[in-house]
Order: sequence, then structure tokens, then C-alpha cells
Amino acid sequence: MLKRSLSYLKQSGVRYAHSIHPPADTARDVASAERMPAHNLAKTVVYFGDNGFGMVVLPSDCAADFAEIRRLLGLKDLRLATETELSEVFPECELGAMPPFGNLFDMPVLMDEGLAASEFIAFNAGTHRDAIHMSVADFHLLVNPLVASFAVKEAAIPTH
Repeated sequence: MLKRSLSYLKQSGVRYAHSIHPPADTARDVASAERMPAHNLAKTVVYFGDNGFGMVVLPSDCAADFAEIRRLLGLKDLRLATETELSEVFPECELGAMPPFGNLFDMPVLMDEGLAASEFIAFNAGTHRDAIHMSVADFHLLVNPLVASFAVKEAAIPTH
């Protein structure tokens, strides 16, 4: 998936940076490893709804409001994709490290407006060690996400 993502960006003529950090399982850990604010790191959440799978992209320090996403997308049913489904749909990715390129997987992408307003974003590139940094403007051109407000700020997790 990493090679596929980098090749896609290169073929699209998009400027990006690829960085490698120590393994990080959570989006907050990735932000820390990348030495960047958690709010600027995008996490990809995959859902299953009436029309199949889709992606929501939001700041890593936020949670997805599924009731609001269901309302925004006009869906009757919506739930988080299971780990088994994720491993079947994204066999080239480490679990939880899918890049937010829904267009490469024929999935719609919903992006939170807080992240969409940023100048740059970073996100996992298929592994828990690789990150891609790029401009939000280029992300919009490539992915054409629907932008709306659905992220809820998570309480800071105590570190003691």
C-alpha cells in the first residue's frame, strides 16, 4: 500500500513528503512520533452503511460522531467496520493504517471541516511506521471528499 500510495501521488504530480518513524499504533502516537500537533494528523475511520463501505477523515485528536455522519449521508444504518472487514477490504494495509485515499478503493470520503481548513495534513500510508505529508488543497484535488462537520474533540488522555 505504501508503494501504491507514493506511486499514485507521483503520477498525479502532487508534492508530498514521506517520513518513517518508530512503530506507532494509535493516531495520537503517530502524531507524537511525527512531532506534530495531533489536530494536524488525519486518521481514517472506515464505516459500513446502507451503500457499503466508506471513509471518514478527521483530526487524530477527535472522534467521529456516527449519528451526525448517518444524518449527513442520509443513511439508515451505519456502523464502524470490523477488524475482519478491514483486513479483507485492505489486505495490503496494516490494521488501522489505511491511507485516506477512498478513491483508490472505490469508497466515498467524508472529511471533517476542521481538518479541511488546515493547510497541510499527514496520515498513515499503509503501515504503522510510514506517514505521508501533503497539502490539503492537493488532497481535495485527488480525493474530492465531501466536507462537513462531524468530529467531536476527544478529552485529553491522561499520561500517568
